[in-house]
Amino acid sequence: MTLTAVSKQQPWEAVEGVVAAGHRVFGENRVQEAVGRWSARREGLELRLIGPLQTNKVREAVALFDVIETLDRERLAERLAEEMQRQGRPLSCYVQVNTGEEPQKAGVAPQAADAFVEACRSRYGLSVEGLMCIPPESEPPAPHFALLARIAARNGLAGLSMGMSGDFEIAIRHGATAVRVGSALFGARIHA
Repeated sequence: MTLTAVSKQQPWEAVEGVVAAGHRVFGENRVQEAVGRWSARREGLELRLIGPLQTNKVREAVALFDVIETLDRERLAERLAEEMQRQGRPLSCYVQVNTGEEPQKAGVAPQAADAFVEACRSRYGLSVEGLMCIPPESEPPAPHFALLARIAARNGLAGLSMGMSGDFEIAIRHGATAVRVGSALFGARIHA
């Protein structure tokens, strides 16, 4: 089980205490914020991009992160594959599945996930290690976690990044291998 400390939008003073306590896996939502926060403090840490990735930020993302958890479209898969090859830095990828099929959220629709995982592997040569989801706030998370686990199982994927501060215990019961916890560690986010 991996606990991803979600440090996005937190002041460095709050994050520094978690680093000093020995935690080594951090999640960021925005590439530029992560570059500013972690570039000089990168050694010995695993950084996960847990927010949407624009294709024009792929170069910086590949240079900084170890895991991309938000792979959700073919154009992004193509750009990631090209940039990983160019930098000689293959990253682990998780396909983001929009389990609630919410139009405002990123992610592949559940019924398209199998074909997308296959395309990422065979067409683009990406190392897809798992799936990620963010259930709708207005619905119980358990059915979404169970759906993600079923999609992962039929695609031979061991990684399940699901669950956040408010529902990580439910996610763990449904097989989460990584949970993304921010406010439970750092308190409420500071919105710019």
